[in-house]
Amino acid sequence: MKKILILFAHPALHKSRIHSRLARAAGEVEGVTFCNLYDRYPDFFIHVPYEQKQLRVHDVLIWQHPFYWYSCPALLKEWMDLVLEHNFAYGRKGTNLHGKKALSVISTGGSEAVYTRQGFSHYSVKQFLAPFHQTARLCGMEYLPPFVVHGSHLLREEEIDRYADWYARLLTALRDNTLPTVKWQDAESINSLIP
Repeated sequence: MKKILILFAHPALHKSRIHSRLARAAGEVEGVTFCNLYDRYPDFFIHVPYEQKQLRVHDVLIWQHPFYWYSCPALLKEWMDLVLEHNFAYGRKGTNLHGKKALSVISTGGSEAVYTRQGFSHYSVKQFLAPFHQTARLCGMEYLPPFVVHGSHLLREEEIDRYADWYARLLTALRDNTLPTVKWQDAESINSLIP
């Protein structure tokens, strides 16, 4: 059984219909460690040795957050800047994350059509997530296509429940190593590949 670490970053969780439901679904899956970074580090003082220990003992790393300005909330970026340091996550001696899997779980306000070359944003979600992909690659990790909830402001409760169920199935497949083989280049999102 693979151990999954979810690094969750949402500075206004009380306003989020999507992420509060996804977080609840994740909490119901055995083998998942759910870390709400804004609860753990309200002062932004990240305990680097503790976070590195967590990375060592988990097999799958998930960055879960709303898509803020085509990236992540500030605390998750701070976590990456401090925790993924030279000779821990990369560099000659930085092999602690080699062979692990990583992926992003995000919500967007815009519809899927917004995130196309012809759409309002001019780029796909995968293109915007290139820094996460490259970060994982530099750390020797396999970065999977993202799990994306598009159009979060317009979703009905039953649609949100469907995404939460989908997410729980993804986590279960990652934990049990039953997810079909998928590479970053294979799909715009991992959503359609979930068993």
